[in-house]
Order: sequence, then C-alpha cells, then structure tokens
Amino acid sequence: MIDGLSVDIPSGQLTVIIGPNACGKSTLLRTLGRLLKPRGGSVLLDGELLHELPPRRVAQRLGVLPQSPLVPEGVTVADLVARGRQPHQRWWQQWSPADQEAVQAALADADITELADRPVEALSGGQRQRVWIAMALAQQTEALLLDEPTTFLDVAHQVEVLRLMRRLQQGGRTVVAVLHELNQAARYADHVIAMKHGRIVASGPPADVITAPLITEVFALACTVIPCPLTATPLVIPNP
Repeated sequence: MIDGLSVDIPSGQLTVIIGPNACGKSTLLRTLGRLLKPRGGSVLLDGELLHELPPRRVAQRLGVLPQSPLVPEGVTVADLVARGRQPHQRWWQQWSPADQEAVQAALADADITELADRPVEALSGGQRQRVWIAMALAQQTEALLLDEPTTFLDVAHQVEVLRLMRRLQQGGRTVVAVLHELNQAARYADHVIAMKHGRIVASGPPADVITAPLITEVFALACTVIPCPLTATPLVIPNP
C-alpha cells in the first residue's frame, strides 16, 4: 500500500528504486507504467495525465518490463521480441524494415541473437529475462521501466544488463529500475529513490542517498559506507 506519496522521475537519467521487500517498490513502478491505477492523485507523463492518454500512445512512449512476466507457449525468442513493435504498427503496415532492424538490434543488445529461433519456454530463467528485456528494447520508447531486470541472472549478465541500462540512458532515454543490490544501484544510477513502508525516505544522487545512517534506517543493516576505490561511488560494507 502506498499512501501520500509524491515523486518526480528526472528525464534523461537512470533512476534506481531501492528498499526492503514489500516496501512498495514494484507498486510504484507499476503505477508509473499504467499497470495499476491510483485510487487518488495522478500520474503525469511529460505533463499529461497518464491514464487519460490512448494506450497505443502510451506504449509508444513508455516501455514496461514487469516482474516475472508469463511466458507464452510455442513462441520463439524472435517472435516474442517482435511483439515489442506492435505499438508502432498500423493496419496498413504490419511489418517494415524498421521493425526488423529494431528487433535485430534488441536481440544483439540483450546478447541473445543466437537464441532467436529457440522456444522461449525452453530457456533458462536468466535467458528468459534477457528475452523480455529485448522485447522492451524493441519497443524503442523514450522511457523504460524495469522491475528487477537482473533477477535470475548470474553476476556477469547482471553487469551486462546494468551497462546496457547505462548506455540507453546515455543515448537519451529515461530509465527507471527496481534493484536489490545496493552497490549496483550506487555505481550505475544517476538518481536513487529509497523507500520504506510505502513512502519515500530519500531521493537524489547516490552519494546523498546511500549513506550509512539511511541504510540502517531503511534496511535495519549496520554498515559502513566508503568511496569505491575504482569509481568513487558509495560502497556499502556490512559491519561484522
């Protein structure tokens, strides 16, 4: 349950939402993505009421990857990724060279080109996750909302996804992701939103949000936060 929450998502930045389990992170992301309708208040997309916009127009501007999406039976990787192009198609033009190019680029960005002809249901959890990410990329929206995009991925592929999110942001997209790993959030985010019990505890640059007092308050974790020796971003070290 989220009550009395107000938040701004900075345009053109990579925003990461952090917080303990069941604090409202996914609820916030789903509300921003129009998967949930708020009982009160409103969600604005570039100053327009999100829930009053036509669905196709929203899908052309806002891509959403929910947590644990259902895998359709009998669908290949390429077919599923191609579904990301549906908001851009019309009855008189069902498929175009631009659609094919977007799908191929999304497959390559997610490092799953070699899986294109495989059934999605036959893939591992980590491979499926990258297929869903590729479908969201193929949508080619201005903003991208990702709910725990590194779930099921090994460390190497987690880093690949995080670097991809950073490249998308550097290319001009607004990216919002829910992450559990604090040091990943600190390293890759431009903007961090910390939540607890359905409210925003803090938001701002990683160095302002990921501090020892705040981590203790939000996660009940005694820790020390030091500058990372490689990036100077906050590095959270649990106390012994």
